[in-house]
Amino acid sequence: MKSRLKKKKSSRDVRPCVSKSSSKTTLPLPLHIFGLVSRERPWPRKERSCIYYSTDCDKTALINNFQKRGWHKVPAFDGEWNLYWACAQNCRYIFGVDHPYRMRSDQIINHFPNSMELSRKDLLIKNIKRYRKDLERKGDALAATHPNDTKLGVGGTRYMHLDIIPMTFVLPADYNLFVEQFHKNPASTWIVKPSDKSQGVGIYLINKLSKLKRFAYEARTFYPHFHRDTCVISKYIDNPLLIGGKKFDLRLYVLVTSFNPIKAYLYNEGFCRFCTQRYDQTEIDNVYMHLTNVSIQKNNKEYNSIHGGKWSMQNLWLYLDSIRGEGVSKTLSSRILETIRHSLDAVAPVMANDRHCFEVYGYDIIIDNNLKPWLIEINTSPSIHSTTKNDCTLKTRLIDNVLDVVIPPGGMPDERWSKTPSKESLRNFTPITPVELPKAPNQSREPTSLAGAGEGGNCCRNKSTSKSKNNGHRLAGGALPSAATKTTSKLLLPSGTSAGMRPISKKTGQKSKSKPKSTTKRAATGAAPTKISSK
Repeated sequence: MKSRLKKKKSSRDVRPCVSKSSSKTTLPLPLHIFGLVSRERPWPRKERSCIYYSTDCDKTALINNFQKRGWHKVPAFDGEWNLYWACAQNCRYIFGVDHPYRMRSDQIINHFPNSMELSRKDLLIKNIKRYRKDLERKGDALAATHPNDTKLGVGGTRYMHLDIIPMTFVLPADYNLFVEQFHKNPASTWIVKPSDKSQGVGIYLINKLSKLKRFAYEARTFYPHFHRDTCVISKYIDNPLLIGGKKFDLRLYVLVTSFNPIKAYLYNEGFCRFCTQRYDQTEIDNVYMHLTNVSIQKNNKEYNSIHGGKWSMQNLWLYLDSIRGEGVSKTLSSRILETIRHSLDAVAPVMANDRHCFEVYGYDIIIDNNLKPWLIEINTSPSIHSTTKNDCTLKTRLIDNVLDVVIPPGGMPDERWSKTPSKESLRNFTPITPVELPKAPNQSREPTSLAGAGEGGNCCRNKSTSKSKNNGHRLAGGALPSAATKTTSKLLLPSGTSAGMRPISKKTGQKSKSKPKSTTKRAATGAAPTKISSK
């Protein structure tokens, strides 16, 4: 009789125990946790008329959109959710190889299993470098390079189309390579960033090797399998585009629903983040004039909490068209799309493409004075916290548009859906199509933009005219030459200052088109000696 009482229960008879006072499940091995269903005994499901959601962050932009759609909130551990807006750490736990669970067909989650291939700065650099070599090995035209006598720019490469990131090294592994490059130009400035940090934590600028003594020591005793505290050091873009004398960068939102094939969309309503102090290249220790992170700038006394140092993309396009000439914003927006697409193509071969996943990435892009975009970093969990009223409105519309794209027309998540949203569902999202090479100069092209005026639509690559594409004075990185114009009006900046602008008119358009005429005259004068020599 005692032997029967001491008989152990099998693992299949164990059910998760939830106490009334606590919402935590007790071990051993619950059948479902974080919405996962055991492969041995599927949990019985009931047909439901609405979507159940769960979230790790109770932000206004998320909760308002969920409640507006009539969805019901449930705890993450009980397995009743259809959509889980999770943090990256919980998502990695769900997709861990040590957990013998699978997700149901009616569940979706807002992260891919190994999204760190994009978010970690060292892995992103590694993937982009491999992507370049693979295209060059295949003889792809995208890997075309400039002549050897071309002066190298900030990117440090001669690639015509793949020069999308500044020259970067991973420390301490590439310390010796960095020292060799530093000695070629000792007066240059570099920026050091931790590989796995965000919000400007641990970032600083250097112009002397003495500030990297720690990495010099670790380079001699470096063990890749045990060393995780890595940093990346990139060449600092010392000629950024300034507005009102202040540095800024772009925060753009990219929605990816699939990596095989790549299905990605750029949200048209991004914003600019401004520094609170005027830019001065010599003061490398002043973070308020070099780092645009809001978490850093809000600690400055000059920070304005009304506008938060932010500017809409529509204002930026209007400003550039007024200062640099009509159509410049369309050219710049197409180059930004190409930069984003290259980064996605670089990580696509190594990404785990799960049909239950989608993800919203926060792209940080800086524009130099030659109007060339540079990819700085990518965030897998962009902040949904709102600092201003306009910020709250923007992020609420963003989440609303994201839910329209990732939820099938039937109204319930389904892994069998092809993830092809309708045009009505896209609204402010622009599809990011594969990069196409520039056409021949003789062929005509119709310039189109992703969001030159904040409007949606299909995206096309290399929409600039053939004259600007084949300009002999183009820089190695493919940047446009700057143009000085007279100012007749002013535009209010987020910093409270004003920037000069000239109105766009037909006369200004004629002046901008008068430049190619001088090149045709030169071509005509240059053709005369050839005719004489032929005779």
